[in-house]
Amino acid sequence: MLGVILSALHVLALALGLGAVVARGRGLKRVGAGDLGAVQGVLTADGLWGLAAGLWAATGLLRAFGGIEKSPDFYLNNGFFWLKMALFGLILLLEVYPMVTLIGWRMALKRGAPIDTRSVARLVRLNDLEIVLVVFIPFVAAAMARGLWLFA
Repeated sequence: MLGVILSALHVLALALGLGAVVARGRGLKRVGAGDLGAVQGVLTADGLWGLAAGLWAATGLLRAFGGIEKSPDFYLNNGFFWLKMALFGLILLLEVYPMVTLIGWRMALKRGAPIDTRSVARLVRLNDLEIVLVVFIPFVAAAMARGLWLFA
């Protein structure tokens, strides 16, 4: 039963994360168009995106290495698992700049200072790339779960 719960939470984290990163991107585009009223929505979506990523990682690690479902060998010897981890790692790497920038926005707002929106176009491009990667990951995961092998 624990395997079922972890699997469901893993998929729900993906859904939450995709919705959040899409919402963040829409909000960033509004900010880029001069709508500073959209900043709070961007920050809220960003918080949900972070929560989803944490839940996604935690449930994934438990599923892969907790001995609850398939053995760790199933994952470690499957090329699709490594492709999935590489995509997740790339998302994390791409997220460093938005995370640092949006933390700066949060700190500026707490001080009552204006936020620096000069990087919004870059944030939008990174966000759009993250969306593409998040959408691609379930296809890789589905291949992995069905025992397909990337490297035979």
